[in-house]
Amino acid sequence: QAQLVESGGGLVQAGGSLRLSCEASGRTFSSYAMGWFRQAPGKEREFVAALTWSGAGTYYTDSVKGRFTISRDNAKNTILLQMNSLKPEDTAVYYCAADPSLPVLRTLKGRYWGQGTQVTVSS
Repeated sequence: QAQLVESGGGLVQAGGSLRLSCEASGRTFSSYAMGWFRQAPGKEREFVAALTWSGAGTYYTDSVKGRFTISRDNAKNTILLQMNSLKPEDTAVYYCAADPSLPVLRTLKGRYWGQGTQVTVSS
């Protein structure tokens, strides 16, 4: 059974950094678009970043451009999200997701989802 497991979340002060990891298992995701999403308390889940199956194409929501970097290692079935210059408004549960289609993934309708990892940024 295909599974995505996130790790790397935690508590950090504003201006700090965290690196999230999403490890896929149960099948190979090398042909899938993969991405990160987040949901803050009382808010809807939103797109953060995504990349194509090759990693050649990367996409970010405007609020994280220049601060977050998404990458993947298909040999390890893993994607990463390097988050720098974190702000209190980045506080949320961060989810990893995968879908054969990047457009579908970006609409939050990806086929596979992880359980999420909490990121808390204190001011």
